[in-house]
Amino acid sequence: MPLLGGIRPPIAVLCLLIVALAGLTAKVLGPGGDPVVPDAVQTSQRHFAEDGAIALRASIDERVTDLQRTAEALNKGERVEPEDILSDLGKTYQKWTGTTVLDLESGDVLAARGERIPLAWLDKDVLTGEHALTPRMVRLETGDVRLMTMAVLDRKDRPQQLLIASNSLSVPAINLGPFRSMAVVARDGEVLATEGFEQSEALNSDQERDELTFLQKQMSRLSDQAAIRTEEHPVSAKEPGSHGYPGVSGTLLGDDYNGRITTAGYASLASSDPEEKDSVAAGLGLTVVAMLPVVQQQSAADTGRELYGLIAAGALVTLGLLAAAVLWAAVQRPLLRLFLESRRLARGDLTRPVAVPRWGEAARIGAALEHLRTQLDGSGDGEEPGAGRGKARLGVRVPLAVTAVLLLLWCVPVGLLLNRTDGSVSVPATMVNDQRDRTDLVADRVRRALNEAQADLVSTTRLIDADDPDATGDLLSDALREHTRYQALYVVDDAGEVVARAGGDPHDWSDDKDLPLVRVSGKGDRKPVIQAGAPVPGHKGTTLVGEVRVEFLNSLLKRPGLGEVRVVNADADTLAASDGFLAFEDLPNDALPDLVRAGNVPVGAGPVENGLLLRDGGSVTVAAAAPFSGGGVASDLGWTVVSWQNAKHFQIAAYEREDRSVLAGLLGLAAIVVCLGWVYLVVARPLRALAADAEKLADGDLKTVHFPRYQDEVGAVVRSLELIRQQLQARRQNQARRSAEPRLGTGGR
Repeated sequence: MPLLGGIRPPIAVLCLLIVALAGLTAKVLGPGGDPVVPDAVQTSQRHFAEDGAIALRASIDERVTDLQRTAEALNKGERVEPEDILSDLGKTYQKWTGTTVLDLESGDVLAARGERIPLAWLDKDVLTGEHALTPRMVRLETGDVRLMTMAVLDRKDRPQQLLIASNSLSVPAINLGPFRSMAVVARDGEVLATEGFEQSEALNSDQERDELTFLQKQMSRLSDQAAIRTEEHPVSAKEPGSHGYPGVSGTLLGDDYNGRITTAGYASLASSDPEEKDSVAAGLGLTVVAMLPVVQQQSAADTGRELYGLIAAGALVTLGLLAAAVLWAAVQRPLLRLFLESRRLARGDLTRPVAVPRWGEAARIGAALEHLRTQLDGSGDGEEPGAGRGKARLGVRVPLAVTAVLLLLWCVPVGLLLNRTDGSVSVPATMVNDQRDRTDLVADRVRRALNEAQADLVSTTRLIDADDPDATGDLLSDALREHTRYQALYVVDDAGEVVARAGGDPHDWSDDKDLPLVRVSGKGDRKPVIQAGAPVPGHKGTTLVGEVRVEFLNSLLKRPGLGEVRVVNADADTLAASDGFLAFEDLPNDALPDLVRAGNVPVGAGPVENGLLLRDGGSVTVAAAAPFSGGGVASDLGWTVVSWQNAKHFQIAAYEREDRSVLAGLLGLAAIVVCLGWVYLVVARPLRALAADAEKLADGDLKTVHFPRYQDEVGAVVRSLELIRQQLQARRQNQARRSAEPRLGTGGR
């Protein structure tokens, strides 16, 4: 008998799966205690570091791109003096700590603005070769590190000049929230910049100074560890199949102080799309580390929970043994008896009657075998076909159904009733604070993107000649290819007529001074129309208008671990969303518009971000709203970034236990489907067909040849039936031959 055939393997596999699931249930449904720091809090710190890395990477890349575009525009335009170049550059972007124009031939400084830029680092390798004009990190005499960005000014009839701009590698200007600190770390683990630490002179006690010293040491130690871990390849650093942040990111745990343990998230600077676009910032080897002291949770063992796990495991073992006993008594044992009886008859042992099982297909087959036995020994020649056959009996599907019910008695309560959560689940306050602070960070990204879009338009207006529409159209086409954030660019005169255009169809633009330079329209259309404008110098009333793609804003809102994110106006109408939306639709929750209005109430210096924990029935939702604040033309729009997510998405112990219970129930259901389906396909269906064939053979059908489908118990019975059929056929032929022969002494003279 093959080891993988028959009734024994599925029953054995079912028993093994039940024992394994019982052990897993006892382990995962009854843990001894919760972690000192919830996994949700650690994951949130990793997401916060990723957001900081994205903001820093975007800031560096934008500065490099802006300087290069400025140099290209100056090379194409009319002659401009170095002082005017730096003056216009500072007015347009206002993002560099220092700028310098250098004569490449003589090495003289032609103009300088802001912080003095040292030139000792400039050499032949910086200006020539494969990595020429690549941004460099340079340490100043004060010890601070600056990122130097360079671009060559190569204009006609003038010697080449080098435009140098320096900016600090400081932590992005984001709201860190209370107690959180952030650092920018170099490849060797050196902390280049920090934010969030209080000044020692401002503290009032030695205890506070000691805590500050402890946190600074923790930041240094964790930064060293993060720098080592970010040296891994992003693919090998992630679990197989995981996606999300394109760079290397993770979490670290530090030491504890006064009942609070330091948690940190780290993330290396990585390109937003490494396959399509290179990032200058990603090649600098920088890492962002976000650190937050968290109150330790009590990790005392919950004996009641352990008892629940043991009880659930014991109940599964008990029901599993009953299920296996049902299969053994109702399916396996009768089938093995039939196998032995059929083999005995096939060998010619007809001395004793067949032991007929009590019910089901096995009883039908046993009755047919007994009838065949009487036919073989001649004692049943006078019986009519079908004689002695009982009434229809219940089939083998009944024990399968009983087994399934027994196991479902465990799977359903465990999966649907055990460890269920409700609206009273405790959510760490850190999660609400992180939701608020990360939402504010996204709002800052969107605001900066809109400011950057308008600044690019200002830079482009210097090259526009409104009197030459054809040249202006070509210029706009080139600008549209370079600036993927726009879907259309067009120049509008003082009468509102479009002078030149590129891209999609233009929309109306009013030159009203009371309207902002960044505005939204298109209410009632399929998509909102977001426009940014910049007056064209020398042509009063003429404006360069760029329509920002809604998809571009949507891409800025997609952040893992933040839930659904939307940009709304002052009336809480949706303008952009991370996961699909209808233009100007309302927010889905009634509490969210109130949160938006509360955030836009002026408090102190201006509107502030807010976070809420909403409990509605059995669900818990974490929501936050962050209005636009800061500088630039987009700060006065009255727009707000709103985010919310169900707390079930957090890695909180209560929700994890609920998920484990559901998983245990699903695993039990999978065991039922696999093993009982195996029995049904391999045993039950062939057994029903065998019962019908045996009854036909007992009724006198000697022409049908019986072929076994499987090499198992059922197949062995089929082979025995075929041997019995051949014996009956030979017996009938012998009887017919003897009846045809003339009897001795009769018919002669």
